[in-house]
Amino acid sequence: MNYREIESQKEFKKLLQSNEKTISKTAFQKIDMVNCELPVIDFNFSDCVFLACLMSQEIKNHLENNNFIFPDLDVPFNVYPNTLYSKDDLYGKYNTGQIETYANTYDKTVYDHFIKTGKEAQSIKETLARRLHDHSITDALYDFLESFDERKVIAIMGGHNLARNTEDYKAIAKLSKQLTELGFLMVSGGGPGAMEATHLGAWFAGRTFHELVCAFETLDAAPLYTDELWLDTAMQVINDFPKYNYESLGIPTWLYGHEPPTPFASKIAKYFANSVREDGLLTIAKGGIIFSPGSAGTIQEIFQEVTQNHYLSFGYASPMIFMNKTFWTYETPVYNYLQELTKKGKLKNLILSIHDETEPIIKELINFSSVKS
Repeated sequence: MNYREIESQKEFKKLLQSNEKTISKTAFQKIDMVNCELPVIDFNFSDCVFLACLMSQEIKNHLENNNFIFPDLDVPFNVYPNTLYSKDDLYGKYNTGQIETYANTYDKTVYDHFIKTGKEAQSIKETLARRLHDHSITDALYDFLESFDERKVIAIMGGHNLARNTEDYKAIAKLSKQLTELGFLMVSGGGPGAMEATHLGAWFAGRTFHELVCAFETLDAAPLYTDELWLDTAMQVINDFPKYNYESLGIPTWLYGHEPPTPFASKIAKYFANSVREDGLLTIAKGGIIFSPGSAGTIQEIFQEVTQNHYLSFGYASPMIFMNKTFWTYETPVYNYLQELTKKGKLKNLILSIHDETEPIIKELINFSSVKS
């Protein structure tokens, strides 16, 4: 039996007002159990999980025999987030035009703590806090994905150093815009470069291509994430073109915290453990993955995806679409290698294609999404 989740005071109040006198198999996340209309001790709780809930000693005594109580931990991050992050959560204390205020943001505060305590922390409390955080993010991630057809979740992989003023960046953004408008959820590693282009395109879904071109002109002033105005120009675009009712999902990591997360992702699942983040990103993109030019990280992701598809780890294989023929067949001939191994029977179940134009990519993804599982 799955645990139901109570994540807000409103949900908690509704539960107490029900006719249930015995409450079981329920997870409570950061609920104030002291200041509520009905006394908690009037109810029986069994096999429930309490995560960083506010409770008096009397309530704790009432609950501790048949339940699991997890306290909050003294760290500068939310150990039990019950929703995904947004740009405001990560960048809320950043003031456009005052670059020094980035140091005050939640994102930078957590990254500084991550570095101070060690990427491979020695403190058991710290490692536990990180794992609990990442578990909560995964839980929130799958709650979010429930609203989407799994065959319409598409990831775009590519280099973090891809400059905003390049044709590849703009092609990714245009493609992502079109796919979002067709009902696909666009996902990326949530950082700069090709990842940002993915979310920029999704941000402009429902708008004209002319408006997207205007955004390109603003962003071109700071082509790389190392440029001083990288974040300011992104915030300017967001201010000029407020979000429509389209979503996209960025999945960055504090392991690469020197690469700022793109504020164009409407939902952000940021992790401490890069291995969990990276494998999870590939796992949820059941509608297919588009590989734009990249280096070591992108190549690693290609072979991780090959493994999932070869073994049909999640029931079926998804399209692996390579974008930019010259790059993937001559400069970095990974596509040739995969084709050769497939012909030799060393790899099975791969759905490989390579394109320079976006139209065949869109057609392939639409056709795949229409197949019954």
